[in-house]
Amino acid sequence: MTQKLLLNQAQCKICREVIQSKHRHDYVSCKCGEISVDGGTSYVRRLARDMDSIIDLSIYGEVKIEIKKER
Repeated sequence: MTQKLLLNQAQCKICREVIQSKHRHDYVSCKCGEISVDGGTSYVRRLARDMDSIIDLSIYGEVKIEIKKER
């Protein structure tokens, strides 16, 4: 089993807005401009004027990976 990013989102402690990046290059900022998220479910990228302003609300899940052997 391995961890997979299912939902890439964060909340700004300043304006309280919850923002979500929905696809790989979906760069989203909150309404006050304090925080931004990027990466969709491909990767997690967080930017902020002050990193203490971010509440990470991302959701991860267990994913079973099967590798089939060729004969």
